[in-house]
Amino acid sequence: MNCDVFMAGFGGQGILLIGNLLAYATILEGRNASFFPAYGPEKRGGAATCTVITADGEIGSPVVGRPGNALLLNQLATEKYFASVKPGGLALINTSLVEDEQFHRDDIQLLRIPANQLALEVGNVRLVNMIMLGAFVQLSGIVSLESLKNALDEIIPERNRRFNPANIQALDCGVAFARDNAGGI
Repeated sequence: MNCDVFMAGFGGQGILLIGNLLAYATILEGRNASFFPAYGPEKRGGAATCTVITADGEIGSPVVGRPGNALLLNQLATEKYFASVKPGGLALINTSLVEDEQFHRDDIQLLRIPANQLALEVGNVRLVNMIMLGAFVQLSGIVSLESLKNALDEIIPERNRRFNPANIQALDCGVAFARDNAGGI
């Protein structure tokens, strides 16, 4: 199984963290992964993107021109990358930060997820990234939720592991939202 996902938002949203987490979960499952981050020079607020490719075999290049899947966490990322999702693909849009009425396509699956609102319900707006990743994993089957949760202790620095219960809760919230709302995609 080969799968690629492009993630985009602004610095501070945890784009690179969830990309790294997804790649590591893939490796835990015995498959190959490529993690290709890119970000602007700003510490917070600048553009942040990453591409993760998972494969049973070798990965030729970490660069993907037309991703099969996209997690778009803010307005600018959606405006810039939504059209590049290849036909038959899947896009998740954070409707808490995206005026999404203009983003429609009949040739892809689209899940509109109010990730910031859900993160606040879980208890911390900084959990938007985990909610989006949980929803994506539920819809794509790219890795198991268990592998994702197991990868947290490897990816999260020891000083921040006290937040892993909240990260797990946010992943579960994203999974539940996708499961309950995927009928329309």
